[in-house]
This record gives sequence, C-alpha cells and structure tokens, in this order.
Amino acid sequence: MAPMLHHACEIDAVLSAAESFDERMALAHGVAADFGLTSLIYDYTPVRFSHEGDLINPSVLGMRAVPEDFGPLWCEGGYYQIDPVQQLAFRSPKPFVWSYRREGRTVLNPFLNADHERVVDYVHATRITCGMTVPVHLPDGGCATVTGICQDADADFDRVADVHLGGFTVLAHALHAANEPLFGVRERQSVAVRLTPRETECVRFAAEGLSAKEISLKLGRSAATVVMHLNAAARKLQARNRAQMIARAAHYRFLG
Repeated sequence: MAPMLHHACEIDAVLSAAESFDERMALAHGVAADFGLTSLIYDYTPVRFSHEGDLINPSVLGMRAVPEDFGPLWCEGGYYQIDPVQQLAFRSPKPFVWSYRREGRTVLNPFLNADHERVVDYVHATRITCGMTVPVHLPDGGCATVTGICQDADADFDRVADVHLGGFTVLAHALHAANEPLFGVRERQSVAVRLTPRETECVRFAAEGLSAKEISLKLGRSAATVVMHLNAAARKLQARNRAQMIARAAHYRFLG
C-alpha cells in the first residue's frame, strides 16, 4: 500500500502545480501513458440525464490524442448519447476495463446492442477499441468520467489493463480533484437548459410558493414582467404548468 500512496501523492502534487485545465490535462495524459494508454478524455456534467432519460452533453470536456472528428461527433453528432462506455459509467460507481472487440470479455461486451452501432463502427474504424474508464460520482448528483484509450491495443489488453486499473483510478480522481476548483458558474450548470439569471430568480421564488404578484414586489418589477420570465422558463423546461416547471427546475439544479 505504501508505494501506491506515495504515487498518489506525487500525482496530486504534479497536477496541483499546474495552473490551467489544459496544463493539467497534458500532465495527466503523460501519466496515463505509463499505464499503456495513448489517449485521455475527461468530462464533467452536473446533471447526467435529461427529464426524458437521455444523456446530457458534458459542460466540461477535455481530450488528448483522440481522432480529430471525435469531439464534433460526440458533442454535436449525438454519439455521446449512445456511447455505451458513457452509459455504463453513469450507471455504475465501479472503474472498468472495456473492449469493443468481438472476442472481448469485459463488462462492456454483453451490454452492446444495435443502439450502439454507430459508435462501434467508429471505434473499429479509428482503432480505438480498448480502454478503461473511471466514473467519479459526486455528492451533488454530478459526475465526471475519466477515460483512457489504447489505440491499436495488443490482443491481451484486457488482461494487462486490469493490472493498471488501480493506478489509473488514482489518476482519475486526482485529475477531477484538480480540475473541479477551476469550474465557474457556467461549468456547474447543465447545458441541456439555459435560464437567464432573472428567469432563475423568478423560478426559485415560485418554488417557495410565491405568486407572480408577490415575486414582483420582491424584485421591484411588474407582475406582467414576472409572468413573462416564468413563461419563458417554462418553455425552456418544456413544462406544461407551474408544478412541472418547478420539478424540472429542481431536476436541472436551478433551485440551488
């Protein structure tokens, strides 16, 4: 246990010494190479699922040495929502080794189905079929995931990777701990719904049981203006009534 603790302290010190997110990602990528990994992905989302159950794109995403089109496909092309590795990470607290190869015997293989076909085709085409992922589930309901990928992995990657999973888990938690203090208000808000500060304020007062007129007195605005803000928030939250608006605002953590 002593060598691992010493190594963890070294990782913490190295990452904390870097001043920016990009610098910390670069340093972590270098450590990941010691575990036989060629690429590194870090993502953070304050809310994992939409009210309809779909994965929500991360509010923070860092990547090192991934294919050029990876980011656009995952963030804009809908691949993030059907990424089986991400789906598993959001549903389990356990770090895991994964493989998309037909002969793979990882936790991922029995999980794959036709819904994942576009992702499966992509990872085989780009030769990034193997890796390991560490979910970092947070007390407030948010989640960060750290994924290391081995391009052109050897046939025995599954077995060898198990040896390194503990060390990579230490790296993953250290990376999130170093990154999290850098997040501002925007990074801590879900990208699924964006409310203005005034809309958020009105919804919070509504959640306390205040009427539009009572909210208007609090804010020094007309009741009509408050209703306008509440209606705008309801539209963005796809809510049919005030109760549903408040419930969805709570889901997306606008109520604090």
